[in-house]
Amino acid sequence: MTVVVRFAPSPTGYLHAGNARIALVNGLFARAQSGRFILRLDDTDRARVKPEYVAAIAEDLHWLGLDWRQDDELRQSDRLAHYEHAIARLRAAGRLYPCYETASELEAKRRIQTAAHRPPVYDRAALKLTESDRARLESEGRKPHFRFMLQHRRVGFDDLVRGPIEIDEASQSDPVLVKEDGTVLYTLASVVDDIDMAVTHVIRGEDHITNTGTQIQLFEALGATVPAFAHLSLLLGADGQPLSKRLDALSLRNLRAAGTEPLALDALLARLGTGAPVEPVTAIEELVAGFDLARFGKAPARFDPAELTALSARTLGVMPFENAGPRLAALGLDEASEAFWLAVRSNLARLDDAKDWWAVCRGPLAPIMEDAVFTEAAAAALPPEPWDNAIWGAWTKALGASSGRKGKALFHPLRLALTARGDGPAMADLLPLIGRARAEKRLRGETA
Repeated sequence: MTVVVRFAPSPTGYLHAGNARIALVNGLFARAQSGRFILRLDDTDRARVKPEYVAAIAEDLHWLGLDWRQDDELRQSDRLAHYEHAIARLRAAGRLYPCYETASELEAKRRIQTAAHRPPVYDRAALKLTESDRARLESEGRKPHFRFMLQHRRVGFDDLVRGPIEIDEASQSDPVLVKEDGTVLYTLASVVDDIDMAVTHVIRGEDHITNTGTQIQLFEALGATVPAFAHLSLLLGADGQPLSKRLDALSLRNLRAAGTEPLALDALLARLGTGAPVEPVTAIEELVAGFDLARFGKAPARFDPAELTALSARTLGVMPFENAGPRLAALGLDEASEAFWLAVRSNLARLDDAKDWWAVCRGPLAPIMEDAVFTEAAAAALPPEPWDNAIWGAWTKALGASSGRKGKALFHPLRLALTARGDGPAMADLLPLIGRARAEKRLRGETA
């Protein structure tokens, strides 16, 4: 059996950390099982779907490192005929029936049930309508919506994250699957798509658990194999509040603009809720190795943007030059070498910061003169080139011996003059990149 998973966002907004986690877990699971990842766009809400959101979803997922075959990207708006076929089957089987109540009439029924301390479950009054009743209602201008007749029984399934779950369908209203205007709702469209695409595993958020019993009945009513289900806990913010209150700030679009490293977001989202330590990775394949849905817990996981920021910097700190080189070139640092990257990478909060260190190495840079007399003497003592990483140690050792200085008194004036910064990468790595000519001028107080 080939494992097939799907991520089915609605292109009515930008992806955020919460639904990116669902996409990533699906993608990692598919790779770990040598399976397929399908991107399926729930784009039937014509009033809210926008082309820019459609494009952004694919762009964001590729940024995360997810990919899929061209024929594994689908839109529900292209599949309406498939849904009509399923509707016809369900109606013929007596499982889909027309209803004519208005929203206000349904609300009045719910109020009466609640006042009588009964669950607000649809009473199936529409099943009692005769053909003449339906004809009369339609002559009045009413159009039917269609409900799926649930079997009032307990539906159980073995959740791959939460273990055995049972849902009492007797406590659920028959769900509306088709609206008055003929729009097919997601509950039905999703099941039809899963059947047609041979989806084997449905991995989604825990907010869908209550839908699962209904969808299992739909799979069965359409004569299909029921897939395995896994429901991940929802993400909370660092303060324990629902992440949904800050989705705009945590959209992938904004995180990318803020300089977040995609592998950092991958590493954090893949580990949240598993109890495993979150460590930086150099490739998404490191997250695939040993990936196991059973490691995810039931408790809500906390997503801390500060943790992501720190992890993003740590990710840059282990990034190999083969990954960084093309991105440095895109920043205009075409001549940046591997030696430069290895020297500065652990001092970057975001990749753009490399431009500042490139300016330190190549100039022009105005030095900060904390002790001009000492740095003038240091300039005179600079050894001849060629230089390597050992030159800093040899030079400062000689300066220490001649001046009697040590520690901060020795090193700090030199760093300020050479880099105009009080801290940063190891000077043993930076000094050869700065070069003797620039170093001498800066030590003498000249811009170079």
